[in-house]
This record gives sequence, C-alpha cells and structure tokens, in this order.
Amino acid sequence: MRTPAMPVIWSIAGTDSGGGAGLAADQRAADAFGVHLCPVVAAVTAQNTTTVTHIEPMPAALLEAQLAALAADLPPRVIKTGLLGSATNARVLARWVDRLRAHGPVALVLDPVLRANTGAALVDEPLLQVYRQELLPRASVITPNQREVTALLAADAPQGVPAQAAALRARGVQAVVITGGDADTPGLSHDWLDTPHACGWLTLPRVVTTHQHGTGCTFASALAAALALGWVAADAVVLAKMASTHALRHASAVGQGAGPVLACAGFGTDPTLLPHLSLDDLPPERWATGLRGCARAPGVYAIANSAEQVAAVLRATPTVDTIQLRLKRPAGSSDAAWSAQLQDAIVRSQGAADAAQVLLVINDHWRAALAAGARALHLGQADLLALTAPERAELQAARAQGVQLGLSSHSLWELCRAAGLQPDLIACGPVWPTTTKDMPWVPQGLDNLAWWAHMAPAPVVGIGGILEPGQLQAVAASGAAGGCVVRGLGDDPSRTLPSWLGAWDLGRQGDLGTLIPHLPHPTLIHDWSSPGGMPEPSSSKVF
Repeated sequence: MRTPAMPVIWSIAGTDSGGGAGLAADQRAADAFGVHLCPVVAAVTAQNTTTVTHIEPMPAALLEAQLAALAADLPPRVIKTGLLGSATNARVLARWVDRLRAHGPVALVLDPVLRANTGAALVDEPLLQVYRQELLPRASVITPNQREVTALLAADAPQGVPAQAAALRARGVQAVVITGGDADTPGLSHDWLDTPHACGWLTLPRVVTTHQHGTGCTFASALAAALALGWVAADAVVLAKMASTHALRHASAVGQGAGPVLACAGFGTDPTLLPHLSLDDLPPERWATGLRGCARAPGVYAIANSAEQVAAVLRATPTVDTIQLRLKRPAGSSDAAWSAQLQDAIVRSQGAADAAQVLLVINDHWRAALAAGARALHLGQADLLALTAPERAELQAARAQGVQLGLSSHSLWELCRAAGLQPDLIACGPVWPTTTKDMPWVPQGLDNLAWWAHMAPAPVVGIGGILEPGQLQAVAASGAAGGCVVRGLGDDPSRTLPSWLGAWDLGRQGDLGTLIPHLPHPTLIHDWSSPGGMPEPSSSKVF
C-alpha cells in the first residue's frame, strides 16, 4: 500500500503486448524513482520485439471514465503522455488538464510518440494538429527526438536543434528536451535542454546496444517522476538522463528483435551516470575525463575578505593548507581605484601564501588574478556563464600551465556544467542556511553533500552556514574534501583555527559518517502555483 506522501503521476499512453515500451516502461521508471504511477490506457497495440501489427485507440468515453475515476481519488502532480491513439483522445486529455488545473497546479509532460522503433507510424494528421494547437500550449515539458520535432513543427521547423527547441517554446511549451538517441553521433549521446533555468547540451557516453525498446518512454516517465518529487525541469532532465542511460545499460534480449530497456533503482548513486552540461550550443566532441584526486584536499578551507585577513590566517600555528581571497568592490570606488586595490591585495596575498607554502585561491577576479601570478582560481556560475568563448580559451590556456580551477554548484544542472569543465574542485552549497549571500537555494544538508562528494568528478568542498566546529566535523564525516570557514575565522584566526582544524581531524575519523542517499533532495522549491506547475522564469536569476 502506498504511503500518503508518495507522489502520484498519471501516464496516459498505450499498452505494449511485448512488455517493452508504453505503460510497461513507464511503470518501471516510476518504480525506480519511488513514485506511484496510475496507468491510463489510451490505446492498445499488438506488437512484439520486431513489429507492430495492430493499434486500437481506446474509445473516448472509456478514456474519460478512467480519468474521472482517478481524479476522484488519485489526483496527479504530473501527467505524462505517450501514445494517445486519436485526436479525440488528445482533446479529452487537454480538457482534463484544464479541469485539474482549475483546482491546483499539475505539470504536463508530453512524450510525442509519433513512430515506433520498428518504423510503424503511430499518429495521423488530425492528431498532429491537436498536438500543435492544444497540447503544446499546455505542456510543462516536451521530450521529442529530432525526427519528432520536425514532424511537430512541419514547415515552420528552423535549422538546428537549439532553434527548434526555441520554436517549441514559442508555441507555449515551458521547457523542451530534444533527445538525441536517434541522432547519428557516434560515441556520445547529446540531449538539448532548453528550460527557464538552464540551456545546453546534456551529454553522456552513448550506450552501444541494439536493445533500445522503450527508451523514450523511460526518459519521459523518469522526468515526470522527478518533477513529481519536486525538482525543477532542468534538474529533472538530469535525473531522467541518468535513469534512462542506466536502463539502456541493463537492456537485454527477450525475443528476436530489439529488447526492452530496464529502468531500475540504483542509478542515482553511479558516478559514471552524471552527465555533462555544455556552456553554449556547440555539443562537446569528446567525453571530458574527470580529475578526481589530482588537487590536494583542502580540509579547512579558509575564506578571507582582505589581504590583511589572509596574513592573519597564515600567522596562525598551525594554519590551513588552502585559503581563498574573496574581495568585494567598495561602493562608490572608481574603476581605476578598484583595479589598483584588487591588484595590490592579490599580489600581497599571493606573496604571503607562497612564503607559507599554502595554496591561495582568488575568487571571481580571474583576469586580474592571472596578471598578478595567481596559481588557483574559483568562479561562481554567474561568472562562468558570463565568459565569452575567447575568455574561456584564455582560462583554459592558463589551466594548461598549471593554474587550478574551482567552480561553485548549487543544483544538479550546475554540478553537470561544472563537471564538463574538468575542474580541480567543486563547491557544494549552501550546506546550511547562510546570510553571507542572498540565495534562493534550499540548504543542501549533509545528505546532499555526501551525494555530491560521491558523484562529482573532482574533490568537493561544503560551503554555507558552517558556523560551529561541530558542523565542520560533520562535513568532514560526509566524505567532502573540505569545508569552508568564513565568519568563523573571527577577528583573530590564531585563536579560532585550532578548534576548526581539530574538528576537521575528528570528522575524518568517520565518527559521524553520513549515508549516501539514493537520490539527493531538490535545492530549488518547485513552484506548483505557477502555470503548468513549473517555476516562474524570473527564478532563473539565481546564480
């Protein structure tokens, strides 16, 4: 018996008598996420692993009866569609979406199943017209492959996948994922993500198998399950990519043709399933291998706000192995004055750190830092996204000369974006509520920090709200490579650092070990009050 807390999703789709795709695949994906799926039959197919011999749409009255029965007892957080069977059934769906949204927000995930893997056509022109005119404007997320996008947009289809996704959003779709399973890209599988929070190519190494039946159903149902668990679309797509790739790895033959993919639990703790997210609309040509273990673990990661505080930290005995200089521009300072002040602080801090054989990391001001001879940089996601292509090349050239790079992350998509750049360090935060910065993120907690440390392709440091040595001890026990101390340094770091260093050493002994969760928890609140159950686009300004 399901618990009251278990989210409910409806899948309105077709049956597959071979057990590979349709509602069978949807059920497996829902079970892998731990959500309750209500299988609503919109069409019945006679098929096996080699062919589809018959398709019979459900009568509209029978579809209506199924939905009415569910609405009275099992209202959904998310509706996911597959094979709808007829234009009449698609209109029934559109009416029910409106009816349900009149009482509360419901997300709609469209998987436009237009053609079977065997090549059989599954829609006619009237149904396509209902998709275009009635379903696209109601969709929270749509998950077509590249052939399906062309069919949906028809003569209006622009050239290029990013432009096609933008065209779908212009028709009212709130978020688009154009999957690349059908694309001819050997070695890598690219999905184009276009959501209110993030855009880019989401990439994993391609799974080479002939057994791919039900991949699209699995991806869309996994995405719907993640939305039902509270994730925003950009993060839900990351989890769907992980789950469907895991399902492909577990696919096997059951007949003479393409066998089914098998979604199952366990995908959420496999580091090889973490995708990479590109910074622009150029898909990566190779899989970037992570640099886990190449940078030294910072342990107590001190963050100072001035060259004077850097010097005070370095005078402490013992002191830290890593210190970050995070400078804020004074209000009203001119460009020339700020540039001179910045350069002076970096040069003085770098000299002091070199003398103490401590790694100095410069936050954000990467160009001034490189000019002053800095050996390590840290960038937030906003600064990362602001880089032009030539600036990224300049930064990568510095890294080739040995300059280390750390990157911030607060969400799954930001972690994927960081991972694709092969950083030396990834920050996970905020671990606890913090007033150092005004941030929209739900605290990561020790559970998410442990997941980050396990999954990320580089050492992870926890940051945010670490105010007491006991908290730092717990961060160390979570498996993180470091914990950031900001306000806790106090006015006299020589008095505070012994407690922080001692807490870190205690935590590394494993007394407070944190279990790695099967899935992390969402770090942005899913705004179910917005249209279609998706967050408002204004919440994208969160970096």
